Amino acid sequence: MTGTGSARFVDPRTIADLLAKGEATLVDVREPGEFAAERIQGARLVPLSAFDPARAQPAPGTQLVLHCAAGIRCGAAAQKLRASGYEGEILRMDGGIKAWRAEGLPVER
Repeated sequence: MTGTGSARFVDPRTIADLLAKGEATLVDVREPGEFAAERIQGARLVPLSAFDPARAQPAPGTQLVLHCAAGIRCGAAAQKLRASGYEGEILRMDGGIKAWRAEGLPVER
């Protein structure tokens, strides 16, 4: 796991483990069409184009994880969360859903 600014990158396998244990809230910041085409089970859609920090809050007792297509847009979402006053830890899925798929992890269509 490596850090960057207001959020740290975490690999897809670690995110999958957190999700399997119920320890993560996964927020997908891609656009609705991308989400409709494929998504990670349990992900909450909060598109960057209409990002609402209130909708991206993690469930109690879980880690906030942001993801997008390749790991770029979730950085902008993390900045928006910080600007809104969010002080908790933010994880960014390194490589986004593309890396998730490359690891052989499941997506819904």
